[in-house]
Amino acid sequence: MAFQHGLSGLNAASKNLDVIGHNIANANTTGFKASRAEFADMVASAIGGAGGSNVGIGVQVAAVAQQFSQGNLTVTGNTLDVAINGSGFFMLQQPDGSSAYTRAGNFKLDKDGDLKTNSGARVLGYPIDPATGKPTAGSPRPLVFPTGAPIPAKQTENAKVTFNLDARAVEAATATPPTPRATYGTSITVYDSQGVPQPVSLYFVKTGNPNEWEMYTTLDEILQPPGSPVGTITFDGNGKIIGGGSFGMNISTAPANPNSPIPGPDFVVNFDFSDSTQYGTKWAVSESTQDGYTAGQLTGINIEASGMIMARYSNGMTRAEGQVALANFRNPQGLMAVGNNNWVETFESGQPVMGTPTDGNFGALRSGALEDSNVDLTAELVNMMTAQRTYQANAQTIKTQDQVMSTLVNLR
Repeated sequence: MAFQHGLSGLNAASKNLDVIGHNIANANTTGFKASRAEFADMVASAIGGAGGSNVGIGVQVAAVAQQFSQGNLTVTGNTLDVAINGSGFFMLQQPDGSSAYTRAGNFKLDKDGDLKTNSGARVLGYPIDPATGKPTAGSPRPLVFPTGAPIPAKQTENAKVTFNLDARAVEAATATPPTPRATYGTSITVYDSQGVPQPVSLYFVKTGNPNEWEMYTTLDEILQPPGSPVGTITFDGNGKIIGGGSFGMNISTAPANPNSPIPGPDFVVNFDFSDSTQYGTKWAVSESTQDGYTAGQLTGINIEASGMIMARYSNGMTRAEGQVALANFRNPQGLMAVGNNNWVETFESGQPVMGTPTDGNFGALRSGALEDSNVDLTAELVNMMTAQRTYQANAQTIKTQDQVMSTLVNLR
């Protein structure tokens, strides 16, 4: 029996060294998860019937268990490097169409705009519905980005300007505009349908009526409409605007300079002054925004903690292009490693539960970082020395048994 004990011990120690060596070799592999050899004793059938006893005959490797603990996150600065901080796996479509899962988020964009891994697998997620600007429902699909397509210009439809007019002001002089014009004036740039910027100046003139102001606009320093106010703004005794504070202004796009870009047709911008006030403090503008922009080229991509992929454009705009999908399993240790930092599902792992980052039990994504291997090199080196000693001890068991057998053979 001692030969059996020693041989089984050698075999188990050898497999343990294989596992430890594999861990050490992948200490710098992104998203790698260490494994651990788990042992079980082997026992022969009972001897001698009911009063007998089981006899141990050695050891066996019962399982090689993967350890899915979180690895450290290392900042890389590459926006397409993505780490999962928490549970979940990136979902992949392999070149042969099969599914795989990974924790390694070192992704690339190919010439066609496909988001891929180093092994050529396509990253799955949820495309954006153009009508709603939100991720589509249904099964995850390969994420594709318009690498060369610009974002088209958008004509300004709405603008919001919030200001305070000085309640201490007196009726303006009869000259229009008052001097200096900038006393109660501001400017905002809006965009026509071609993305051509149209600077609009607004200024306000105190009338003889209490709490009433006339509003004028200029385009290219020309009063619009000529000599007439766009409208009047009235405040109540508490300094709040009366009547909603919304004005539709026609923007004439005829360029004063013949060398200016060819503009789009005239258009109307809805100006919202509803949060403006008339208090006894000096003139001030606290908000000036509008929803138009010029055309822009793609300059970069950011991936948010929620998995939303935001494209950045040269005009300062950002646009959602998709959302990364994640999967989880009831028994991650049942996944089968297939190389290239990938796993595939098995009967033991169960079917994947799909979702998005930060949703439920799924972890958050961190762009510009990668998850390191969770191998503890110090512990693995200690384990390797222990396994080596175990191997040597089992070899000594066989050697000793051989000496015993030789003694028996040489008996006279």
